[in-house]
Amino acid sequence: MDIRDLQKKVIEFRDKRDWKQFHNPKDLALSLVLEAGEVLEHFQWKNDKEIKEHIKKNKDKIGEELCDVLYWILTMSHDLNINLVETFNRKMKKNDKKYPVKKVKGTHKKYTEL
Repeated sequence: MDIRDLQKKVIEFRDKRDWKQFHNPKDLALSLVLEAGEVLEHFQWKNDKEIKEHIKKNKDKIGEELCDVLYWILTMSHDLNINLVETFNRKMKKNDKKYPVKKVKGTHKKYTEL
């Protein structure tokens, strides 16, 4: 299964329920951010040790939240006619130029600080 298959699956799910009428770009973006917030909730207020333990106990739940984020990414990219594979590859080429290995290896500095 590739990304287009996943996208087709979420669009079929949505369209069977007649939810497209509610899916304008603003609300899709809001839904994406809200679901990303639910991923963050798993880690909020936890130290490194607590995070490791939480991940062991809640890996499936965290995975489901990540899938909710992916659902909105796939839906929004479909509705905006954005080819995620092509766009991802272009973006990675840009990132490769912004963050050359020789300059960034082992550092967390932003490209503007290099």
